[in-house]
Amino acid sequence: MKSQHLPSQTSRDRELAGRFDGALDWVVTAEHMRAIEGHLFEHGMPVAALMEKVAGRIAAWITATFPRQQYAQVGVIAGPGHNGGDALVVARELAAQGYRVQVCSPINRQKPLTAEHRRFVDYLGLTVVEGMSDLAPSDLLIDGLFGFGLERPLEGAIAAVVEAVNAADCPVVSIDLPSGLHTDTGAVLGTAVQATHTLCLGLWKRACVQDQALAYLGQPHLIDFDIPPAAIAAVLDPLPPVRRVTTATVRAKLPLPRQPNTHKYRVGHLLLVAGSRPYAGAALLTALGARASGVGMLTVAVPESLRLMVVAQMPEALVVGCPETDNGAIAQLPDDLDLSRYDAIACGPGLSRSAMNPVQAVLNSAVPLLLDADGLNLLAEQGATTTLASRSAPTVITPHRGEFERLFPGTLGDALDAGSAAQAAAEHSGAMVLLKGACTAIAHPDGTLWYVPESTPALARGGSGDLLTGLIGGLLAQGDTSLAAAVDAAVVGAWWHSQAARAAAGDRTVLGVDGTQLAHYLNPTLAQVLA
Repeated sequence: MKSQHLPSQTSRDRELAGRFDGALDWVVTAEHMRAIEGHLFEHGMPVAALMEKVAGRIAAWITATFPRQQYAQVGVIAGPGHNGGDALVVARELAAQGYRVQVCSPINRQKPLTAEHRRFVDYLGLTVVEGMSDLAPSDLLIDGLFGFGLERPLEGAIAAVVEAVNAADCPVVSIDLPSGLHTDTGAVLGTAVQATHTLCLGLWKRACVQDQALAYLGQPHLIDFDIPPAAIAAVLDPLPPVRRVTTATVRAKLPLPRQPNTHKYRVGHLLLVAGSRPYAGAALLTALGARASGVGMLTVAVPESLRLMVVAQMPEALVVGCPETDNGAIAQLPDDLDLSRYDAIACGPGLSRSAMNPVQAVLNSAVPLLLDADGLNLLAEQGATTTLASRSAPTVITPHRGEFERLFPGTLGDALDAGSAAQAAAEHSGAMVLLKGACTAIAHPDGTLWYVPESTPALARGGSGDLLTGLIGGLLAQGDTSLAAAVDAAVVGAWWHSQAARAAAGDRTVLGVDGTQLAHYLNPTLAQVLA
């Protein structure tokens, strides 16, 4: 007789499999990855079989990316653990493909499976040396010293091996992570390999989305080895999702397609509160970002002295001139400006510290709100956590690290993982927190975390953040009034903004991407995504 609980368990299994099917954008810690692999081994996957499969995928990637005709001489550095075992299998497979392979094995004591692969490499007649100085000059180096889970600093002879790898005049491919990086924080443990490419295995490791790791990762790539969804679910299902934003994510979250019979009042009305006499350009750049978002209607509230300038530059916008202070800031929003008629409000760029009244007005509204720049600085003076928690509508805040520290003193501190700090701030404030950086972190109050790791130094320019505010604000106005929709707007806007900057830098170099140029790349970049 069948158990009456079996059907519900099967249904649950299917639900989990659906949630984690194709979960290649999930980001894990060393503890999570250990547990997932342990689940596989517990359910019958032989360690040796998994190593063969993973190494086969790595070897296939290498042969496709570095053809033997151009990269005939390959040096493989194999460590004592299973990362070294992967490297030894890769060495064997490359040798079978006709590459001239030499192995550097600087540590004699090895895990049993790695030692077995070392014996077979010896049997095949591959040259194995103990020091990097004994390797012939290589066209390509493969770093298999240490993978995920490293905790201790690299010192002495091993540190010297890493330094020799970094001094080599050839590409370097690191298996799973560059040796010497902490898996979760991306911190350098003494010294670390500076890879040209990093082949992250199975699931993205947290180090791959950390600012401080970028100089060591080179170009990161995910090597999928078909982890069953059930194994991922067994470890990650109880936890808030931590994910990496991808093109597929953005396509699914864009406010598209639009209904054929829609009109401008159905696709969002954004109120933008920005600018002051000293920072007039901030209002224009933010409006350009909003324009690119496709929002149906845009109203821009600026100091009266800037009204005609904004009208001339943004003829499609409704421009509201506001009473201003002696130093050219918005003194207050006009009495007849009904905030409830807008689908979203974006506030902050270029306001100056003299614009407390308009910031307080938008905080008191029951409309989805994005705060940036001086809006955040003025919010910090009121006490961010208490003020944000009292709002009845979703709030998105987009601080850089300095603004974040003013908003949530002591939360960030010396933390290496910006995502964890953003999660803590979101949980305590009830706001959606987008913490800007080379790897931007986007945190929901329920613990869900997104990373946008693909960026460019071209964004290190004044005005780029103003465009982001307008872009996310316009997307926010096109969604519903839920916090989930606010997260979608932030995820799409941050990724879209970074991809446009990458495209612009490709055409104009990282030195040639100012705010106006970046605005010109927003819509062509989206067109390529949709194509």
